[in-house]
Amino acid sequence: MRMVSHSLQEASQVLETARQVGINFFDHADIYGRGESEVRFAQAVKELGIPRDQLLIQSKCGIRLPEGYFDFSSQHILDSVDGILKRLKTDYLDVLLLHRPDALMEPDQVAAAFDRLHVAGKVRYFGVSNQNPYQMELLQASVSQPLIINQLQLGPAHTPMIDAGLNVNMREVAGINRDGGILDYCRLKGMTIQPWSPFQVDLHQGVFMTHPDYQLLTETLSQGAKQHGVAFEAMVIAWLLRHPAGFQPIVGTMSPKRIEAIAQAERVQMTRQEWYDIYKSAGNRLP
Repeated sequence: MRMVSHSLQEASQVLETARQVGINFFDHADIYGRGESEVRFAQAVKELGIPRDQLLIQSKCGIRLPEGYFDFSSQHILDSVDGILKRLKTDYLDVLLLHRPDALMEPDQVAAAFDRLHVAGKVRYFGVSNQNPYQMELLQASVSQPLIINQLQLGPAHTPMIDAGLNVNMREVAGINRDGGILDYCRLKGMTIQPWSPFQVDLHQGVFMTHPDYQLLTETLSQGAKQHGVAFEAMVIAWLLRHPAGFQPIVGTMSPKRIEAIAQAERVQMTRQEWYDIYKSAGNRLP
């Protein structure tokens, strides 16, 4: 998302570091940098001479800028993908996601666009972002390709999809089912949840590490990092990876140093108690 604000040299270093630590999946959206982030990424790929088949590239469409509304019409999806492919200098996307729900969505139009993109070889797999179970059920009733991904905000300081499952039939605010049971739905359907912004409280409050309400969480993660001999960032991602849903975190950083730190998460064998200690340190109470 932030690659447009970096030079070609910096962007190349991000890609090279990611590949060195075993990361080969890269997430985009046509609105990131008004498309210029995809351009910079393509320039970096060319600069490094990375073969296309060594990359898994995902992008998203469905948000119109600068108008500021959502559009899942067939023509907009088709035009968006053509623009994405042109900017990324590639013939196909490994995954295309619909970016945020469109209240005026007509499933048959989405299905028509997906069919054309799939038959033409422009998109291999499809998914959504920030959708609830019934929105996906409505879409899947018309779309012939399986929806394999749902990209949702999730991190130790943003856990509504976990809170509701722990507080079933309780009066607490944490028991409010805000997303229709999206976590269990995706697990039942075999869909991969991609947690975005795992280090943030939400889009308006920034990262939890500097937020006054999450100092205990930061301390708990810091202590865990010291015990496991890994970086702080690794503990945040390890907390997500410990969940049996098989999350695929979208880390978002443009810092090679943080990419190396995050990759240490695979070294962490987090216990059940550690996972719950981190969850509770964010201010969550168990019933």
